[in-house]
This record gives sequence, structure tokens and C-alpha cells, in this order.
Amino acid sequence: MKIIDYFSMARVISLPTRADRRREITRELVRHGMPLEPGKVEFFDAIRPEDDGGFPSVGLHGCFVSHLEVLKQSRSAGLARVLHIEDDLQISRGFGRCQEALVDQLRGTAWDLVYFGHPLQLPPTLVPMLIPYSDPIKYTHFFGINRSIFDRLIEFLEQIRRRPPGHPDGGPMSPDGALTTFRARNPGVVTLIANPSLGWQRSSRTDCHSQDWFDCIPITRGLAALIRRGRSRLSSYR
Repeated sequence: MKIIDYFSMARVISLPTRADRRREITRELVRHGMPLEPGKVEFFDAIRPEDDGGFPSVGLHGCFVSHLEVLKQSRSAGLARVLHIEDDLQISRGFGRCQEALVDQLRGTAWDLVYFGHPLQLPPTLVPMLIPYSDPIKYTHFFGINRSIFDRLIEFLEQIRRRPPGHPDGGPMSPDGALTTFRARNPGVVTLIANPSLGWQRSSRTDCHSQDWFDCIPITRGLAALIRRGRSRLSSYR
């Protein structure tokens, strides 16, 4: 069984205006056996708020509420497990060879969150596997959520969204920071991570933070895109 067969659905969070990212992630998903398919692997049109809403940036506000809305829709649809993918994901070439073993682990474990992609450098294992993890995890580009925590997580994220910046219980923050805070406040939540990581962020122009100067000038923007594509091709050999 493939990862995508085990999950009820995969939602690819992507701004409709980012045709470049949509082309790249579509190719990436096809390459790894997860082509777009209605009701199974679908784009979620990322939300672009009018203001930062107390978040560090408008982009992070949009990213937060987009992940939250995917979660709400998953609960409303009665999904058992949902895979969150961001449109700058690049998947390891070794992903296809270990999917069946990873699914066997998930089916035999009472898990709540699983991160297939992360930036952590962990002690090497003989074969890719999922291991329990309780420390902070950066990025939300390739992770799954079990319906066992849908209600608690949605309520927690809504509380964060409503609080003012700097609130002692946690105010507006990035999605990865919110998930880490949720896990810290709920130590019973079982989190698994892939070792080694099976996905990372592809180099591309970001919409979450202030843009670099070379992304604001048409001539240099094109050159920067070429350089990023080159970096992504090199990193695909991991």
C-alpha cells in the first residue's frame, strides 16, 4: 500500500496566482505516484488575507488559516486521515521504495501526527522508518493528521488566531510553531517523524515573508528562478 492509499485525502496548499509552483508540485506528485485526482489529491486554494491579523506577516497569516481550513474541511467530510502538502515540497527519490514499510508502521501504531518531511538531522537508520519525536519541528510542507486530534487541534488553532500577539498562552504564529505548541501542551499526542526526512522545501520565491530584493525586479527575478531550479535538481539526488 502506498502512502496516498493509506490517507483519506491529500490537500496541496497553493495560491492560485502561483502557476510556477503549481506546475512544479504537479510534476513532483506525478513523479512519486501521487497525481492530482478529484477527491484524493487536490489543490486547496490558499487563502490570502487582506492584513497580517497580528501574525508576523500577511503570508504567514494566510498559511496559518489555510492549514486550519483544510483541517476543518477534513473534519466536515468525515475523513480519517489527511495529508497536508505545501506547493514548494520536494520529495526524496527514496520515497517510493519505503512507502509500504511506512504504511505498515502507521497501521500498527496509534499515531496522531506524522511528519514525512522536516529539516532534522537524526542518527542514521539502516532503512527509512518512522520514529517517535517530542521536540519542536520546523516546517509544515509534508505531514499527516489523524482524526483522533481533529477537534482538539482545530479549537487550539482557533484560540491562537483570536489572541493578540505576544499572548502568554500563545498568540498568532506560524503553523509549525502552532503545531509544536499544541504538542507541548498535549503531551499525550503521539508524533512520528520519518528518519531520514523524505521531503524538504524546494527552493522558490516565498509568499510567506518579505521578498528578497532580487524577486522584486523582473530581470533578476527570472535569473533567481533559474538558480533555484538548479538547486532543486541537485537536491533531488538525496
